[in-house]
Amino acid sequence: MTFAIIKERKNPPDRRVVFSPEHLAEARTQFPDATFIVESSDIRIFSDEAYRKLGFEVLDDVSHADVMIGVKEVPIENLISNKKYFYFSHTIKKQPYNRKLLVAMLEKNIEMFDHETIVRKTGARLIGFGRYAGLVGAYNGFRALGLRDGLFELPKVETLADLDAVKTELDKITIPNIKILLSGTGKVAYGAKEILDHLGIKQISDALYLTSQFSEPVYVMADVMEYAKRKDGKVGDKYKFYKDPSGYESNFMPYAKETDYFIAGHFYGNNAPYLFTREDAKHPDFKINLVADISCDIDGPVASTIRPSTIENPFYGYDPNTEKEVAYDAKGAITVMAVDNLPCELPKDASEGFGETFLEHVIPAFFNNDEREILKRAKMTENGKLTKRFSYLQDYVNGK
Repeated sequence: MTFAIIKERKNPPDRRVVFSPEHLAEARTQFPDATFIVESSDIRIFSDEAYRKLGFEVLDDVSHADVMIGVKEVPIENLISNKKYFYFSHTIKKQPYNRKLLVAMLEKNIEMFDHETIVRKTGARLIGFGRYAGLVGAYNGFRALGLRDGLFELPKVETLADLDAVKTELDKITIPNIKILLSGTGKVAYGAKEILDHLGIKQISDALYLTSQFSEPVYVMADVMEYAKRKDGKVGDKYKFYKDPSGYESNFMPYAKETDYFIAGHFYGNNAPYLFTREDAKHPDFKINLVADISCDIDGPVASTIRPSTIENPFYGYDPNTEKEVAYDAKGAITVMAVDNLPCELPKDASEGFGETFLEHVIPAFFNNDEREILKRAKMTENGKLTKRFSYLQDYVNGK
């Protein structure tokens, strides 16, 4: 079986790749029956020559491969019929802008394995760039704080070589006496936590955070059952919440009254209550003035996130009174960082981390008869049809 590392063709260019040269060499060692080839790319974080030096064929045409492995969406005109594809298709939530992509894959008899659908039996994701989104998102929030308040100047992550360089820059700054709320307990949140801990910011309990003031910067890591509560007043269950959040309402305002900087690292599911609404943001006790929205759901659970921002221009302001965008440093505004492709700023580390987990969980499934049913769960399309697990997308495919 031949696996191809394909060129990223989506704009803006993405320099990430699923396998670094070293991890691809490791895959070749572990699975000698497999052949790994690389499509030539002038934007990838690792050069063609880096792959050639480790003995890989780098080709302009990889159409003979059986399995195509990429990161971002493949343009419809570049899809090759009757192949297996791995990439982020951004279709599993019925995203309108990619409906034609899913239709095209069905028409071309492509077997689609979305990186987001590579999960355990429990539904927990096995691979992804979440940690790196968290790392970069939290850093960017502090960069906004420094620029807005004239405290310090951090360089953009994309100008730094790697995560070690990011942490070296953080060592040069001093964080003022602020209270920081981090929502979530997954890979994204723990990536952000890594930055907070590196800065030496003290983590405290919910009870202390909500009732006390401090003479140093502190943070709390809030799980969903802290910022959402059952409408009937009974004790919540987060696993039941994930399945059906309709009986819950927001319990976020107690945090909003105590927080200066909010890092949104949570997963937001359909029908879950908003964390804070536009009306909440108008409340005189609403204290949050800086939001790093790593989750980046537009017009969703974080009212100040009215659009995604970009790596080039990562910050904007949200005026709670007018509900309009203003300058990121405008008086009375909530400063918002809502870059929706954060791991792109740290392509080397993100690629190495992704490849490690892809090699651990995905490649073996092709050679052990998919004993953990990872491929079976992840497969979205087969024989020109949606698989049973993804049949809920049929009305989306039909354009309804």
